[in-house]
Amino acid sequence: MAIEEPIETKEIEAKPEVIEKYKVRIEDVSVWYGPKKAIKNVSLNVKDKSVTAFIGPSGCGKTTLLRCLDRMHELTPGTRVEGKVIVDGIDVYDKSIDPVIIRRRIGMVFQKPNPFPTMSIFDNVAAGLKLNGMTNKTIIREIVEESLKNAALWDEVKNELQNPGMSLSGGQQQRLCIARALAMQPEVLLMDEPTSSLDPIGSSKIEELIRTLKDHVTIIIVTHNMQQAGRVSDFTAFMYLGDLIEYGSTTQIFMKPEKELTERYISGKFG
Repeated sequence: MAIEEPIETKEIEAKPEVIEKYKVRIEDVSVWYGPKKAIKNVSLNVKDKSVTAFIGPSGCGKTTLLRCLDRMHELTPGTRVEGKVIVDGIDVYDKSIDPVIIRRRIGMVFQKPNPFPTMSIFDNVAAGLKLNGMTNKTIIREIVEESLKNAALWDEVKNELQNPGMSLSGGQQQRLCIARALAMQPEVLLMDEPTSSLDPIGSSKIEELIRTLKDHVTIIIVTHNMQQAGRVSDFTAFMYLGDLIEYGSTTQIFMKPEKELTERYISGKFG
């Protein structure tokens, strides 16, 4: 099922430069867990420097599709993918591409905050840099500070960098994980239900952070919270039972959906 963004579809064929605005192109992607087909021929384009939300009821394939974008699904035995995921013109499933390199370019923030439990705040952010061979302490220090600032956490922890990452509150831990992802300077940031385990104050700070970060990085977020999708996203994809039902601007999806199934979900008639 191929669904383009409604306003620009006609321009894509006539103006090649429009295609360049898309950071991620998902082309006819299907995913199997063993014999079960969890994602069914999904195609969509994600604009650069934007926030795209995947919404839909539990089990509809949102997280599976998200994990396909950085090949994280390959960590699950028995998973198979067909189709293409193209980031800046490069097919991440090309046999010559090392998935480790893909995961450097495409960061991931998980549902529950997962700081490294034995590491300090500083070392949590620096971990990926050191793992990838960076040894210059001055550069590492600069990147850690910049990442914590970009994650809106620096002012809260700048005098506590050697404290354990686990000593932070839940919302702070999630921002620490975002800082850890940002330290690798990703071009795309994937967020899987990043506020589901947080209180309203923590959730609000993450949402504010998402709106700020989109000036620098393309963000794709999975959320069960439709109000959250409405607040933070520019585009919304509604999925149901592995199918992409509708995709467009968040305003259009929430105010004037084209599909009856979308309208029923948005209005709370099922979910």
